[in-house]
Amino acid sequence: MVDHSRRQLGLAALSLPLLAATPHLRAQTGPIRIGSTLGLTGPLSGASAAQKIASDIFMEGLNKRGGLLGRPVEWIVRDDQSKPDVARTLYEQLITVDKVDLLMGPYATGSILSAMGVAQRYNKVLIHNTFGLPGLAKYDGQFSVSGSAFDIESVWPSLVMDAAASAARPPKTIAVLASKFPSVHFVTQGARQVIKSRGLSEAIYLEWDFGNRDFGAIAARVKDAKPDMVWVGGVGLEANMLLDAMRKIGYTPPMTFAMFPAPGPMAKSPDGQGVMALTVFEEHAPFTNNPVAAEFIKVYGERASKAGMAETSVDLFASVAFASWQVLEAAVTGTKGLDDKALGAWIKRSQVDTIIGRMRWDGMNNFIKGKDLYKVKQVNNGKWQVVWPPEFAAPGARVLGG
Repeated sequence: MVDHSRRQLGLAALSLPLLAATPHLRAQTGPIRIGSTLGLTGPLSGASAAQKIASDIFMEGLNKRGGLLGRPVEWIVRDDQSKPDVARTLYEQLITVDKVDLLMGPYATGSILSAMGVAQRYNKVLIHNTFGLPGLAKYDGQFSVSGSAFDIESVWPSLVMDAAASAARPPKTIAVLASKFPSVHFVTQGARQVIKSRGLSEAIYLEWDFGNRDFGAIAARVKDAKPDMVWVGGVGLEANMLLDAMRKIGYTPPMTFAMFPAPGPMAKSPDGQGVMALTVFEEHAPFTNNPVAAEFIKVYGERASKAGMAETSVDLFASVAFASWQVLEAAVTGTKGLDDKALGAWIKRSQVDTIIGRMRWDGMNNFIKGKDLYKVKQVNNGKWQVVWPPEFAAPGARVLGG
């Protein structure tokens, strides 16, 4: 009887370490949960929809490759309704209620800034894209994968004016127009300084409130100013509505730059021919020389078409979303873990090849130092093509207009 009892106690003692290890083993073999938000409804829903499709494609491919650290990955995405205050609340919930392992940033500067504050409070790494006010990104654990430099207010306008200067008739007078949407307004103020420093003339400067839909008065004043080029510091459909208002009064600018237009509507618009914009990726060589990019283009087109998207080609928003996930995968693989402090240190000292180019974080606030990954694209016969710098231009493409 005594021996039997001792034997039972011995078996129980042996089983204790196994029972204690079970939750840990389960945690190490269960899915890695990554939380984020997107503006799936509201004014930013179009660009967010493109990012969601791109992210879904990456997630499927990642899990087919075995996930992260040999574990499947679950992406938890919430709708922040295109509102920064909603994004802030949702990121709190993702960390405290959903208990996600990692974070991925939302879309648009305001929402990213809100998410950044939450990430800082909990010491979480936040990878994000499309952040247009780099000076506000004070948290050292945030990393932009937008491909942009810290000083975008001078880098981007200089790039655009270099492209314009290569046209057959370079502009000498420029009408500068700006939405009060924070990021594009900030860059437009920088553009005014770049224009002045190059000895060019500002024909007129006008602003409007974000959300404005009546551009008739602005169009009339631009027509009267007779500029060689119009700079439109706008987002989404603002440039479309402005050009439509100009056409209705019989005016077409000799050259137009729109900072971040809705890519599909602009390319398909009768007013879109020759309009320039910023990009980091387009569906032509040399970008398509990357086999990962080529496969992404194929799958994205199928998914976007099935979803009824107005634009089914990979655009700026889809490409930076995909690249952001590439950086997160590289960081987890490089550190062989999920520790936020280790992940942040790895990203800061590394360079990561993505479909938009080689990302690095060697500048102020973890942005790119100096020349960044942005290019100038232009609508030519209903399609966007990179036209500047020349080494990234589509075969045979050149800057039109002027």
